[in-house]
Amino acid sequence: MEQNFIFFYGLRWQDIFDILLNSYVLFRLYVLFRGTNVIRVLLAICILWAVSQSAVSLGLIVTNWAMQGVITAAALIIIIVFRNEISSVLQTKNLKSFLWGIPRYQFHTPLNIIVESVYEMAEKKIGALIVLPLKQGMANIVQGGISITGTLSQEMLVSIFWPDSPLHDGATIIQGEQITSAGVILPLSKRKDLPSFFGTRHRAALGLTERIDALVVVISEETGKISLFKEDQIYNIGNRSALEKLLQEHAGDDSTKKGFRHQTIELFAAALISLFCITGIWVNFSKGLETLATHEVPVEFINPDQKMEIISSSVSNVKLLISGARPLINSINPEQINIQLSLSQSVVGINKLSITKEDILLPPGVQLKKIDPSEIDVTLDTLIEKELPIQPHWTGKLPIGLTMKSARAVPQTVRVIGGGLVLKNISTLFTEQISLDKLTESGSTTVSLVLNPASIKLEDTNKIQIQYLISKKPS
Repeated sequence: MEQNFIFFYGLRWQDIFDILLNSYVLFRLYVLFRGTNVIRVLLAICILWAVSQSAVSLGLIVTNWAMQGVITAAALIIIIVFRNEISSVLQTKNLKSFLWGIPRYQFHTPLNIIVESVYEMAEKKIGALIVLPLKQGMANIVQGGISITGTLSQEMLVSIFWPDSPLHDGATIIQGEQITSAGVILPLSKRKDLPSFFGTRHRAALGLTERIDALVVVISEETGKISLFKEDQIYNIGNRSALEKLLQEHAGDDSTKKGFRHQTIELFAAALISLFCITGIWVNFSKGLETLATHEVPVEFINPDQKMEIISSSVSNVKLLISGARPLINSINPEQINIQLSLSQSVVGINKLSITKEDILLPPGVQLKKIDPSEIDVTLDTLIEKELPIQPHWTGKLPIGLTMKSARAVPQTVRVIGGGLVLKNISTLFTEQISLDKLTESGSTTVSLVLNPASIKLEDTNKIQIQYLISKKPS
């Protein structure tokens, strides 16, 4: 389980930036292509990739190979089959909408102006194609058109579809209180079950609603009849109240608020999924970038018997060969690796201790490959007290004509604590070296005791006074 979260350890700021950047790119692809067949194929590829990774984990070689082939073919299908939709997105002239803009629901559309304009054109048999995008963007679906960005009014809407207007054959897009575009070309529906009296405007309206969530009002130029298209549904409008009711139901304020909440949740979920997917890919690649490293770690002995002491150990450091993701291995500090050997079951004498994985503490996500050496010898001894005499360690010679009559240590004996096996062979403690070359008269000097081996300890101070008596030799 720890290996699934190795990116939490040794994570660099470059890794965080890499994950966030690619997550945003994936999120932008969703925003730009949502509602189209491209996004559906991309989602299918993501599912196939997940199946492929599961096959690798389970050791299904043939399944993984097949999934890799299908993913490659699907990528080619996206480029070839959906090249027009991809091209329309890449040719987006508005940099804001391409990089960070998010299409929003329309707000407070004056439906009464649309109703009055529609019935005025219907009475005069003026063909019209009015689009109210609700949920999804249209930049990658529609083509052509002229950006207007004018305030919606009955006069302006009727003038656009007036037969002498150069924009009357295309569609007009209304967002909120603005007419954003006119003369727009919509994709045509390929359905074969449409009524014979349906013209190009009707097929264009149905073709758009088959692809995105939009509301389209069509006025027949031949009959003056009004039709409303929404989600593959065709509504024949008989009177003003019916049109107003349908517009209010699909594009009114209540629907808009619900749609805005739905869109916010949708985009938030898409952002989280994008972050999750890119993080999963990063983890997968990090596992693939496995590296080896050797660390020399000191051995720590724990749970010793208070009555025993460690006399010696065959080694003090152990070499560990570890492996893991390169960012994690490079970020490991020596303090993060510990070797702890328990002495709770040890006895007096030489103990052969084996070092296992359970004795080694490693950061999560790091695997242990080799232990050198895997066994060490530790000598333990029972602590005892012993009183030992002190012997000054004289070096050199007294000047000519002088002799040392006596010398004694104050105190003459000291009590030491150490292992019984060690103290058994020690009968005297020596001081540090005291040179005789410069001594010319009686006196005293303070010196330290030499504790050999270093495992023995003194109960009292280590400072000893040596009193000596020097006299001249007789003639």
